[in-house]
Amino acid sequence: MATKTTAEKLATIQKGYTLEGPTIELGAAIIDGELHKDAPVRLPLAMMNRHGLVAGATGTGKTVTLHMMAEQLSTAGVPVFLADIKGDLSGLATAAVGSDKLTARTQSIGQPWQGKTFPVEFLALGGDGNGVPVRATVTSFGPILLSRIMELNDTQESSLQLVFYFADKNGLELIDLKDLRAIIQFLTSDEGKDQLEELGGLSKATAGVILREIVTLEAQGLEKFFGEPEFDTAELLRTAPDGRGVITCLELPTLQTKPMLFSTFLMWLLADLFEDLPEAGDLDKPKLVFFLDEAHLLFNGASKAFLEAITTTVRLIRSKGVGIFFVTQTPKDVPADVLGQLANRVQHALRAFTPEDAKALKATVSTFPLSDYDLEETLTSAGIGEAVITVMNEKGAPTPVALTRLRAPESLMGPSDESLVRSTVAGSALLGKYGTEVDNPSAYEKLTGKAAASTGPAAASPAAGASKTPGGYDVDAEARRIEEEILGRPSSRPAPDPAPQDPEPQYSEPDDVEPAPSKPRAKAPRAPRTRQSREPQPQPGGMMGDLGGVLGGALGGGLKSMARSMGTQLGRELLRGVFGTSSRRRRR
Repeated sequence: MATKTTAEKLATIQKGYTLEGPTIELGAAIIDGELHKDAPVRLPLAMMNRHGLVAGATGTGKTVTLHMMAEQLSTAGVPVFLADIKGDLSGLATAAVGSDKLTARTQSIGQPWQGKTFPVEFLALGGDGNGVPVRATVTSFGPILLSRIMELNDTQESSLQLVFYFADKNGLELIDLKDLRAIIQFLTSDEGKDQLEELGGLSKATAGVILREIVTLEAQGLEKFFGEPEFDTAELLRTAPDGRGVITCLELPTLQTKPMLFSTFLMWLLADLFEDLPEAGDLDKPKLVFFLDEAHLLFNGASKAFLEAITTTVRLIRSKGVGIFFVTQTPKDVPADVLGQLANRVQHALRAFTPEDAKALKATVSTFPLSDYDLEETLTSAGIGEAVITVMNEKGAPTPVALTRLRAPESLMGPSDESLVRSTVAGSALLGKYGTEVDNPSAYEKLTGKAAASTGPAAASPAAGASKTPGGYDVDAEARRIEEEILGRPSSRPAPDPAPQDPEPQYSEPDDVEPAPSKPRAKAPRAPRTRQSREPQPQPGGMMGDLGGVLGGALGGGLKSMARSMGTQLGRELLRGVFGTSSRRRRR
């Protein structure tokens, strides 16, 4: 095969990146060591929902690349979601200041540069940071994603799905971790053993393992993430009054201590969007573009069910108008089934210092189309802010491979001043919706009798703060015992009131029960729910009264029939999506 001249290579790239519709400008091509600003490298906006990969060794400019792409997407009216791991991306809210070095770079690639600010919304997982707190209910998170955080094996994951099945069927709302803990402790108690046997595949030993993992999560402080008000993923689809897409920036100041929660939370966002968004087909521009940084965290040690769910979501969410860009060090961090779905590639420099590095380099080169570059040499010699690029053109074919000097962002490449971030959060419309945590009655209150106590003539009022199931199973005491055993120190949970306790409540048969109105425990003033998405709340005097009273009054031979009745007449089993998640529509 004859070697092409520089002019022929230039013509190939110019023709390959001549596109008709709106585009994301990536930079200018470098051919035979020479920069050609008359050979711009672009990515069609309409192809951004074909997903992509931004890869490269540490320090090669991956974060700056997604920063630059996010700016242009916002300008085009496309909302963007970014995970701010190092804190640099908050600079999107601050205009960059020019310099001689910056001017020389932008002029060399033909970029008309001007410092700008962009509409940014700051979020924080469970309030861990300056952003608006983001929470999710355990019910919506689902068993597969929760198993991922708890690092359960396949058998334990299947068992957790049975626990969710039991909760769904019996109208037990799983809002936070104490709700899930209360259900498992009930099932493993003497009063719940009949229910445990009916679940079949859930052994008491496995339930104990899951219970210990829940307590471990609580000890790590992750209970702040699970709760209400639950974040509505539709907030990610907003545009600013001037028509630009809102860039949602998720702060992750403690990622190193909770990497599994971060990566799994991102998949929860996608799963919830996947279930809620209608089919959109081919659009002129995507509805939303996700940049999932540190993508290897998604896949390390993942179960087969989790990997299959990711692959399915990536494959199908494209038709809903959502694009996903995985950001990681090498393509081998991403499973082959997922990598095969990524049509757009921005590959920064790789290092080959070890035999393993050399092997990864060869594997990366093999994933590119044939090109006029010696990619092994090019990928190891590319400078900071340069990348080898191939994307999908408007006809669905790959563009020529091009070593590209990338454009510079127009906002600050670094963190914004903390006072600016705080003032942005304080002025956010989302703060009023999600800023104050609420604790509504749910499975914990129902199983411990706190939500509504029996008011029959033979009933005695349970002591304030008691946390026992209808049969006397002490939930909090067991949680303290397990926490002390795991951590090897005294439990941080409040000790029970030493005052004498009233006798256990005596429950009458269901027909005689007249439940009192439920009262929430007040962590904060109760606010209207932003997502009324679970089963209807029990009404006083109705059959859907507190499950604690129902189970207590139905102990013995009536327990199975009552549970069966609730499952068919009142309870509604939730339909769960590909990750076992439950969307807003399906939780109504």
